[in-house]
Formats: sequence, C-alpha cells, structure tokens
Amino acid sequence: MVLGAGCNAVLENLCFCLTEPGDAVLLPTPYYAAFEFDLVARAALNIVPVNTMNFNTPQNDNEGGICQSMYYPNRESLDAAYEKALESGSTPKVLLLSHPNNPLGVCYPPEVVKECIDWAREKQVHLVSDEIYAGSVYQQSKENGEETFKSALSLASSGNDDVGLGLGPYIHFVYALSKDFALSGLRVGVAYSENEEIRLPMQKLNDLCQISSQTQLTVQEMLSSSSSTEVNDKWSTDSFLPENNSRIRARSEQLQSVLSECGIPYLKGDSGLFLWMDFSQFLPPLPSGESEGLLESPESMDARERELYLDLMQNFGLLFTPGRSMRNELPGFFRCVFTAASDNEFSLGLERIKTYVAAKKN
Repeated sequence: MVLGAGCNAVLENLCFCLTEPGDAVLLPTPYYAAFEFDLVARAALNIVPVNTMNFNTPQNDNEGGICQSMYYPNRESLDAAYEKALESGSTPKVLLLSHPNNPLGVCYPPEVVKECIDWAREKQVHLVSDEIYAGSVYQQSKENGEETFKSALSLASSGNDDVGLGLGPYIHFVYALSKDFALSGLRVGVAYSENEEIRLPMQKLNDLCQISSQTQLTVQEMLSSSSSTEVNDKWSTDSFLPENNSRIRARSEQLQSVLSECGIPYLKGDSGLFLWMDFSQFLPPLPSGESEGLLESPESMDARERELYLDLMQNFGLLFTPGRSMRNELPGFFRCVFTAASDNEFSLGLERIKTYVAAKKN
C-alpha cells in the first residue's frame, strides 16, 4: 500500500511502473474525460476505448429507460480493443476500470468485474480498479438483496495467501478521499498492489508527491474516530458517510423523478455524484446522407451533440457534461452532476429541465 498526493498521482505513478511510453491503456466507454490527460501528458500512454454496444444484447434492465448492460465490458469487447491496440502499434498493458463508474453513476455487477479480472490475468494485462466512489454507493443493495458494490480486491482475492489477499501480480487498486469525503484539496490517495516488482519504484516515485505528516495525522484521526467516542464526531466515518449518502440519494431521487416526469430516459443510479441521461430525442436532425445509430459518422455525432449542448447551456442555463467528450458511442447523452449546487440552485436546475422539455415539445 503506497500513499501519494491524490488519486491522480498514485494512478500515474502506477502506470509509470507498469508500462512504457506508447503502451496502450484499455478504457471501457464512456469514461472520465480527464484520463486522456492524466495518462498521456507525462506517461505518454495510448488510450484505446473499449466500445461495448456491439457486443451486448439490449435488455430491459434499468428502470430509468437506458439499457445498463449495453455498457458492460466483456471478453468480446475487450478482445476487440486488445486487437485494435496491437493494430495501432501499441502493446496493451493496462485495463482501467472505473468502479463505481464515472460518468454512468452505477456499479458494475460482480460477474462483470470478475470476467474482466479473469480476462486480464489470461492476457497478462494489468487491471487497475479505480474505486474512488466506493464510499458513495447510496443504494447499498439491489431488490434481490444482493450487495450493489463489490470491490475488485474482494472479487480477485484467492483467500489463501498468508501475506496479502492473493491477488497475484496483475490486479491493482487506487482510491482517494476526494469524492467520498469531499476532501479533494487534502490530496490523499492510495494505491494497493501485491506485485512485488513495482513496490520499490512506486515508493521512490511517491517521494515526489508525498502527503505531509500534518495531513497524515489529520486523516488518521478522522478515519479512526467514532461517533460514539469522539466529541467532535462530524467527520467520523460511521456518521459522515451514512449522512452524506443519504443526501446524495435524496438528490438523485429528485432528479430521477423530474426526468421521469419529462420523459427523459436515464440510468437509475446507485452510486457517485451524477446521473447519466439520454437527451437524444432533442438532437438536431441527421444531415443528408448520414445513417442513424452507431453507423452515423463521428463528425456528425459530435456536431449534432455540440449544438444540443450549446442550446441547453446558452438558452436554458443547463450545463451538463456531453457524452461524446467521454467517448460515448452515441450522441445526445449527458452526465448531470447533481451535488455541486446549493438546494436553491438544484431546485432551479430541476425547473429549468422542465422548462426546456416543455419548450421543445411545444
């Protein structure tokens, strides 16, 4: 376990240790857009999107109206991305999973993560599970009683190692306090790996992004405090996280209710600070000669989504993250971060969504 100044730092250092410049990182789409900067600017890696929609069968598996399983990576989609990387001249070295997923706002089911783990081990590709939203799973269990979230560490553990979890050399984990505790300015990240070959270089690289001793003491006290034993208990994990998740869930349910009322499909969220929404019904018409769906040219997709994005922002005061900026395969999808606003601002945003839909449908 190696600590560093934020998730960005430990993830970049982990990639420095696992790859050479020009190697490929496989990323299931859509993905957090900043990965394209974080893993390219200094590590000089080649990001290869793992497109999933041609490798899954549509199902009615999400109450919000968007088929969730269409976004699941599987062996077929991973094999296709692996071959694409090789064809581009890059050696696939890393499969990076965002779990819980940003921007989708849902957790991958355990069987999906396990399939990725098995595939990575067979291909000798390093799987890195970025679980920075693991403490913001506000829907803890599914309707059938199963846990919503299971860490890749748990799913990859052999359970028969005397020293660690029995992960082997190809499974790695990163986390930080930035999201779950709203403490991005504190810059506290952690990487966990049982690959002994990278232990020393990881420690050495983190010399350049250490966490101050004062910050370490603060975090130690915060994480070890208990609401039953401490006078100032508002940051204790057993009181802060449940309250925070309760507030996140309330916001999420309010937004989902408005989207349902307005007839806008969405992914019914269970984690994270955002929802994934389908505004494709409001896209400008297809240009002459263009085909619908995945057959539409990337240039046409980008242009039509940008026109919709600008309309939402400039004419209705709604600023959403466009899906194509996160390499979504289809245009018209947006991520809505519903936590970064006061109660009054959030209510205003909901009213603006209603106003927008009414204006377009009229």
